[in-house]
Amino acid sequence: MRALVLFSFLLVGCLAQRPRKCTSPPLLTGSFSVSTQSERLMAFAKFSYDALGKRIRLREIGSYDNKTFHGDVLLLYREGVMFHINYRNRTCCKKPLNVDFHPLEIPQNASLVGQVVVGSSSGPGQGVLVNTWAGELQQKQGTAKYISTVTEFGCIPVSSLFHTRENGWVITSFFNNVIGLVDPQLLLPPPFCKDAQLEDTDGEEPVTFFSLF
Repeated sequence: MRALVLFSFLLVGCLAQRPRKCTSPPLLTGSFSVSTQSERLMAFAKFSYDALGKRIRLREIGSYDNKTFHGDVLLLYREGVMFHINYRNRTCCKKPLNVDFHPLEIPQNASLVGQVVVGSSSGPGQGVLVNTWAGELQQKQGTAKYISTVTEFGCIPVSSLFHTRENGWVITSFFNNVIGLVDPQLLLPPPFCKDAQLEDTDGEEPVTFFSLF
């Protein structure tokens, strides 16, 4: 299943009068929804993000081509491995993760679209100041366009649009974000994964963060 969950192009930050590109907090916990213009995918996920240790945990549920799916993956970039975790059966599938870790940030080629208040600017606490950035990314399949929105203060992701040939525009919306790790244990393999053997992936495309959904 290939609907891109655009996690790594969603952060922007800045100074109040002149928005500038920035990097997200190194530790984040939250949730997001993702859907595609083609209506093939709708999913909800909880995430734990650790840029210091280069680790990401995703637990998700959704529908792809009218089929329901569940997933629980732990990406350990320093070790170069990824675990598919099944708590019901207490099993793990261990695969290579042959890609570099990229912190959540706005790419340097991004252009500022604008700065707006989400909600109301009539009174304190009634709205959130956000910045929107747009740009293009080079991929194996060609150039992909993206539009990302983050909060002005804190560089917290709000939403992102990412265009792919397969699904058109992929829409990601973030919510319930918390700076820090609510449960650090989620970024450690469960005990029953200890003896999992690294699987041979010859003939398969490399596993990356963007091919998980």
